[in-house]
Amino acid sequence: QVQLVESGGGLVQPGGSLRLSCVVSGSILSVYVMGWYRQAPGKQRELVATITRGGSTNYADSIKGRFTIPRDNAKNTVYLQMNTLKPEDTAVYYCYAAEVAKGYWGQGTQVTVSS
Repeated sequence: QVQLVESGGGLVQPGGSLRLSCVVSGSILSVYVMGWYRQAPGKQRELVATITRGGSTNYADSIKGRFTIPRDNAKNTVYLQMNTLKPEDTAVYYCYAAEVAKGYWGQGTQVTVSS
């Protein structure tokens, strides 16, 4: 079992920055990829960014050059650093972790980009 706890959401003005955190606990060694997804009202959940155990990253086209997914292995934490935020980035952001046969989701954290 893997547990994910997210934090860091909130209200930010367009052009601002925000950093989300996801602390991982449980069967950490079985996790081979982690990522962030988001879901805006009335829309499907979509991939934002992923990072593999080996450190390879993948980003959605809509956020390339603005978001990064750093991690701190000593703290068992994966981050989503969001810069130059736009109103269309408003969504609930979910942390995700995958084992070979199972995936896990965090509870979600709201990010609102508005002036």
